[in-house]
Amino acid sequence: QVQLVESGGGLVHVGDSLRLSCAASGSTFSTSTMGWFRQAPGNDREFVASISANGALIYHADSVKGRFTISRDNAKNLVYLQMNSLQPEDTAVYYCAANAANYYVEMKASEYDYWGQGTQVTVSA
Repeated sequence: QVQLVESGGGLVHVGDSLRLSCAASGSTFSTSTMGWFRQAPGNDREFVASISANGALIYHADSVKGRFTISRDNAKNLVYLQMNSLQPEDTAVYYCAANAANYYVEMKASEYDYWGQGTQVTVSA
């Protein structure tokens, strides 16, 4: 069992930066693929980024590539999403997710076993 708690969301202006954190409990964190997803009102949940269990493999969605960076600290059971040059279209609830059966990157939400409660990011024009 893995429990995930996101933090770091908030209200920012266009061009600002935020760093989201996801604290994980459970002994399988260091062998789990981790991902960030987001969901805006009226939209489906959208893949943002994924990182492999050892941190060697990283994949970002085209919509955030060059602006967002996923990272992890297995010693602290933390996953981060550094978000730079934020735009109004980045406004959404951001979710952290874990796939305990995978070691690589994963873009499909349906493949993740555990989800956090989400943290709101609002970018004001």
